[in-house]
Amino acid sequence: MFDAARYDGRMPYRRCGDSGIFLPAISLGLWHNFGHHDCFEESRRMMKLAFDRGVTHFDLANNYGPPPGSAEENVGRILVSDFICHRDEFILSTKAGHDMWHGPYGQAGSRKHLLASLDQSLKRLRVDYVDIFYSHCPDYDTRLEETMSALATAVTSGRALYVGLSKYPLKRLKKAVKLLAQMGVRCVIYQPPYSLLDRQVEADGILDYLHEESIGCIGFSPLAQGMLTHKYLESIPEDSRASRPEGFLQENQVLDKRDLLRSLADLAGAHGYSLQHLAILWTLRHPAITSSLIGARNTAQLNDCLNAIQAPELAPAIIDALEAICPLRQ
Repeated sequence: MFDAARYDGRMPYRRCGDSGIFLPAISLGLWHNFGHHDCFEESRRMMKLAFDRGVTHFDLANNYGPPPGSAEENVGRILVSDFICHRDEFILSTKAGHDMWHGPYGQAGSRKHLLASLDQSLKRLRVDYVDIFYSHCPDYDTRLEETMSALATAVTSGRALYVGLSKYPLKRLKKAVKLLAQMGVRCVIYQPPYSLLDRQVEADGILDYLHEESIGCIGFSPLAQGMLTHKYLESIPEDSRASRPEGFLQENQVLDKRDLLRSLADLAGAHGYSLQHLAILWTLRHPAITSSLIGARNTAQLNDCLNAIQAPELAPAIIDALEAICPLRQ
């Protein structure tokens, strides 16, 4: 039997809930920096570096890019050129639910959209199946039974090995998990945003529920899209995510948090951590968290983030200090 505690690689692995799979403590998300607007060769180098350093989980969605779909297309090229012999050595996930194509079937939680999107993702990725297929977001206009039945079909048809849910509120999450179980499919993992700056999943009781139900959890944006690094402490760099008008992170978000970010950086430095390592390790302290899902623009950023696993475990006094700066708000 695989024993993660005795694994001799450089990356710690954690069991995903009570399932049979283990995830690396740090996984690589391909939300940004893997689309057609980015450097393909750098994306290729990042995936190869991540795998060489023990990252065995690559996370995607149908609409990642930009443009939508291009991240999957580029990853498909990389898989064929560099990972053809390693398909059984990594976990590949994708999602559907957010806007993807024009017309009435290009989004949301219908069977039509979810299964059509999954088929399109498999073609772009050039694989026969994904390991995890997520409902990317709740759809309140479609019966939950229909959405969950599409996830169950993804498994029974062999297009996915496992299914997950992302960003579902607690009440709907509980109902979705129950429906899947009634259909003979286990929800193996849940994916929320989770960082020192976004603790809503804790405040809502979702992490406690996942831990009690032995469902895995992978938190995305542990660095709050780069805010929890030293990048924005003094200015907004011209080539940064916050400098792009089309991006999810806007300049005013950074400026509103500037004093708090400096306090966190001072705390990290006083204890010998970089801010980004402190932020990643903080997410991994919670018993419900299986993996922390990072993004990176280049191999240098990726290497630095992965080095967080080599930093000392956070002492209780540091965690208490972080709680004082970024308290949990009910």
